[in-house]
Amino acid sequence: MQVRGTLFVLCAAALWALIGPLSKQAIAYGVTPLEAAFWRSALGWSLFAAHALATRTWKLKPRDAPAVAAFGVFGVATLFGAYILSIHYVGAALASVLLYTAPAWVALLAWLMLGESMTGSKILALCMTLAGVACVSLGSSLLSGQGLGAVNLPGILLGLLSGLSYATYYIFGKRYLGRYATPTLFLYALPVGCLCLLPFLPGGPFGHKSWQAWLTLAALGLTTTYGAYSVYYAGLRILSATRTAIVASLEPVLAAALAYVWWNERFDLTGYIGSALILGAVACTILGAPGKVAAAEAEPASEPSIEASA
Repeated sequence: MQVRGTLFVLCAAALWALIGPLSKQAIAYGVTPLEAAFWRSALGWSLFAAHALATRTWKLKPRDAPAVAAFGVFGVATLFGAYILSIHYVGAALASVLLYTAPAWVALLAWLMLGESMTGSKILALCMTLAGVACVSLGSSLLSGQGLGAVNLPGILLGLLSGLSYATYYIFGKRYLGRYATPTLFLYALPVGCLCLLPFLPGGPFGHKSWQAWLTLAALGLTTTYGAYSVYYAGLRILSATRTAIVASLEPVLAAALAYVWWNERFDLTGYIGSALILGAVACTILGAPGKVAAAEAEPASEPSIEASA
């Protein structure tokens, strides 16, 4: 069972790693970044809606509707939009690394909003994350003497915003997301995300597109939304939340590899050092509370949790 669960989560990480290459491919076919985010949400929603209807898991309690709507705003529209825009500005490899600042944001938000203690391991993870972001974002420009003017600040900030919005999966999941099956949650959250993205598409999402563009968008919705979230939560039902999160953190490594093969994107030495620091911070955050880790390993989680994916 452990092997099966690990394979599920590895599959999810591989599918999420396709976000960058598929998004860049859609943009190359003339689709705007936010339009790609819209269709990623909309096409993924159609599949979750069919799943929810087929399994009769469409019921949502009215008192939970505001929380699910907020999740649609921050966990869908903001995450999907900011991440694809970051990919457009700074590339899939760097955007995926910035996305994985999420555990550091989780530690900070949990301290500010949920009253969780700021332990030494969390402080270390925050420092490692800040150093890692500085390396991957600023290192090459400063070392080459180009200065801060060469830094793509909008792309960096959007990447950090995607990490912050990704962190809200934990904040909302702590109270609400464990109550429902995966199709139920996305049945209602994804349309909210689509509606939030719609005003940012002046020409509308239904303009003329080539068949190659539609095929790429369909692949984006099928693989990175419906497929990835489905297999991730299937793995999470078998594995502990901690083990699941560690396996899922392979996503930026896979994303960087795909970006290199597909678009010839690569880091310099400071970029690889920064990436290692951020991934080290992920592990530090996850493993920093021995008592909680031991409890998590003893009893597998059943629903969405802290380091869910993009």
